[in-house]
Amino acid sequence: MAGHRRKVRARVYGNVQGVGFRLWVRSEATGLGLAGWVCNEADGSVTAQIAGLDEAVSTMIEHLWKGPAGASVSRVDVEELAAGNAYVGFRIVA
Repeated sequence: MAGHRRKVRARVYGNVQGVGFRLWVRSEATGLGLAGWVCNEADGSVTAQIAGLDEAVSTMIEHLWKGPAGASVSRVDVEELAAGNAYVGFRIVA
């Protein structure tokens, strides 16, 4: 039986731009078998939309609180989304 699927939008605040955060998110998400996208925001935050098995999504949210070396995460806001349309792969968007 397949596990429960989940999709979230996470917005990460702190020193998260200019430190390889998006590349790191893509690598971590791919390693967890997740799909979606990540992008920089004009206010200096990073937004990621993440879809996959519930446990993997929860693990990714925990990872977002740490970030790559050089990042300093002060806040992660997570919004649950309808699991509907599935993504293929994980990409960095402008």
